[in-house]
Amino acid sequence: MVSALYVVLGALFLIKLSIDVIRLRRQYRVAHGDGGFYELQIAMRIHGNAMENIPIALLLLVMMEMNGADIWMLHLCGLFFFAGRAMHGWGMHHSIMYWRRNGMLITGLALIGMVICNLMFMPWDLILTLR
Repeated sequence: MVSALYVVLGALFLIKLSIDVIRLRRQYRVAHGDGGFYELQIAMRIHGNAMENIPIALLLLVMMEMNGADIWMLHLCGLFFFAGRAMHGWGMHHSIMYWRRNGMLITGLALIGMVICNLMFMPWDLILTLR
């Protein structure tokens, strides 16, 4: 299963971002919330954005594979999605709008591509049957 590679990559992204938040919480001695520290606010938002996007993308990718999409389509969508996530996170961390904006654009296009691929490869004959 090709999508398993991207599920593992998504888990590693989330673990890394969680560790970043934990490190900053310890550094600033903040148990709840952001304590008013800008760096912690940004790390929490980067993690939150990833949590909002990665699970649905991975679900779409797994469903693409189950529906019989070509392997190159899985890799294309997966690579574009994670490249977009990395660009967005880097842009947010360094306050560079160009990277942040383009990262979100690539992430969004990858998600739209996964939706379209799922619609193309969906077994419509089984879904629309009356039996």
